[in-house]
Amino acid sequence: MKNIICLIKDEVLALNQKYMDESEDHYDFWEQHIKYVVGNALNLASKYQADAEIVELGALLHDIALIAKIGTKKDHHMNGAVLAKELLSKYEYPQDRAERVIGCVFNHRTSKNATNIEELCVADADILAHFDNMSMIINNAKKHNATVDDVIERCRHDFEDLSETSKEIFKPKYELFIENIEKGLHLI
Repeated sequence: MKNIICLIKDEVLALNQKYMDESEDHYDFWEQHIKYVVGNALNLASKYQADAEIVELGALLHDIALIAKIGTKKDHHMNGAVLAKELLSKYEYPQDRAERVIGCVFNHRTSKNATNIEELCVADADILAHFDNMSMIINNAKKHNATVDDVIERCRHDFEDLSETSKEIFKPKYELFIENIEKGLHLI
């Protein structure tokens, strides 16, 4: 039998494919966002000595409600927690561990809501994923007719939402990202 991470990843990938096939925008949550969140979450779990399995499952499931098109973006953390609970129960994941994964999904929108280190890893990883995909940032800016200043302000806001430790670790990457955004958006 597959392990829980493989099972949940398969569920996420299947929903992602369905979303791409059926939605108007054909957005690929996996390629554009989730794979970056998972990578960053595992990196942070290692740095912060968090439970890697809880963190990886939380990262895989953090946007599940958006992918499943349940509710609105504003409430996707709440709907995602419900969906995460259902999926983890389906695979008989231990209740105590499931609750920790569900907490990661529910509190992923900002590290300021994190109640434990695993939640902090997923919340920070979600933000850091924005800095891993510059083409997504530029495409969103073009789609919404955003100015360079608008994009930089959004990035500054995201960076400020990181935990203090993650800010220290990723400040050089953030500064380079902003520098590249300024150059990249001015070329469009």
